[in-house]
Amino acid sequence: MAPQHGPRRARIVLSDSAAKQLDAITSEAELHALDRALVVVSVEPEAGEPLPGDASGPQLRQYTDDVERVRLLYWVSALHTVVVVAYIEV
Repeated sequence: MAPQHGPRRARIVLSDSAAKQLDAITSEAELHALDRALVVVSVEPEAGEPLPGDASGPQLRQYTDDVERVRLLYWVSALHTVVVVAYIEV
């Protein structure tokens, strides 16, 4: 019998500005909260709500976790294999 695997995750890529924001986080609790939010969008890239905008570029989405107090702005690649995080707020 073939092994059962969980859902395929999208790869998370940080923009330069998001990487700088990540470098500024020093709290273990904030890193843990951010990690949980990144897992959510990697498993379900459509978890965030679409933000209004024009159709000239990728659809920007916002994922907010009010319990962990995390907000991510991101877009998803055309094949839903890569999630590019543009902004992190913890």
